[in-house]
Amino acid sequence: MNVLKTLGGMCLSLLMLGVIASTALIFYVFSLIIWCVTAKFDPNRKVLHRFTCYCLAFWAFIMPTWRIKVEGREKIKKKGVYVIIANHQSQLDIIMTALLFTHFKWISKAEILKVPIVGWQMALNRYILIRRGYVNSIAKMMADCDKALDMGSSILLFPEGTRSDDGQIKEFKPGAFILAEKHKIPVLPIVIAGTREALPKNSLMTLGIHQIRLKVLDEIPYEEYSRHTHEENLESTRLLMAKHLKIMAKRLDLGLF
Repeated sequence: MNVLKTLGGMCLSLLMLGVIASTALIFYVFSLIIWCVTAKFDPNRKVLHRFTCYCLAFWAFIMPTWRIKVEGREKIKKKGVYVIIANHQSQLDIIMTALLFTHFKWISKAEILKVPIVGWQMALNRYILIRRGYVNSIAKMMADCDKALDMGSSILLFPEGTRSDDGQIKEFKPGAFILAEKHKIPVLPIVIAGTREALPKNSLMTLGIHQIRLKVLDEIPYEEYSRHTHEENLESTRLLMAKHLKIMAKRLDLGLF
């Protein structure tokens, strides 16, 4: 039975990878056209980013074993500028955050630029890159974030720095609140549940129906977090997100969504 399940997962993975590969090039061609038409009057790449989100949403919703729901999207102000933070359990989290359908710049590892089409798409969008293990890269990443925020683009990062092995939210790195406090803007926490089971780390897609949920929490305004230290803000926000993740995971286990 386990062998059949593994083979089924491999076949489904290959099928979906084929669909993604065949549509990715088409999406990139349209992205190039959008970039050519809008680059001069849209320096933030808002139009291109929105198209990129729709492309990722297409891949998410054609997956037959994923049942995706986004909660609290209405809390995001249309013209708001945020430091958006999300927990990180799977590569699928990138697609899930695209379903926010709001403008932001992803912060991603620079190695992704080596991936054909995906890396090219990131370059077109001017997403922010960081090279792990390079101190100078952190300084450049923070400077790029400052520039994006000054131009009116929100940024989205995973403050754990990497994917969680056990699904629990790990200790946060301080960059998010440093940037938010410097620009006096709200921090917007996002909690994602179910992606670790749907697309495990270093594994192919799993069979069976997987419920995946993304929840937008209330923004944390500057006036609130500026009264506390970075360490206090990091821990209180981590605990808040962990609390919501625990509730969401339990509801998923009970099939209550």
